[in-house]
Amino acid sequence: MTIKSDKWIKEMANNHDMINPFVDRQIRKRNQERIISFGTSSFGYDVRCSNEFKVFTNIHSVIVDPKEFDESSFVDFNSDVCIIPPNSFALARTIEYFKIPRNVLTICVGKSTYARCGIIVNVTPLEPEWEGHVTLEFSNTTPLPAKIYANEGVAQMIFFESDEDCDESYKDREGKYQGQTGVTLPTT
Repeated sequence: MTIKSDKWIKEMANNHDMINPFVDRQIRKRNQERIISFGTSSFGYDVRCSNEFKVFTNIHSVIVDPKEFDESSFVDFNSDVCIIPPNSFALARTIEYFKIPRNVLTICVGKSTYARCGIIVNVTPLEPEWEGHVTLEFSNTTPLPAKIYANEGVAQMIFFESDEDCDESYKDREGKYQGQTGVTLPTT
């Protein structure tokens, strides 16, 4: 496997619709205002967070169970910012829709701007032939409220290309999160 460069990412986005919408360079300002960067980087792609959020709350004192997740544990809203309570988390999704090729595995790491504030971004790998908006999990590890900005960079995707196709892709297995378009909760 080899890690792929900006040149490969641009070619795959422009000719194979791997990332849509696609930004072919790093954007650091919008209307002369500094923002958290997004777009193509040297060896990755910095994704943006949409304005759709689900913030975890325990007002019903439910048990967090991945097999029987209670949707009432979240407050849903749309906004340009999301305030995550101390020691809690929120879900969001990328603006970008991904179509991962059959011979590519994609991993995601949080941006250092958020990590240095105690905000951890978690995303599981994007498997070969998975497609959809990526559900993002933001953990606020601090004892203070934390802010996430919609329409700005939140994490970096890194693409690994194999010299051969996998035997069975996510699409072949009919994975349960295939084609997701919104903030998607756990399902079994």
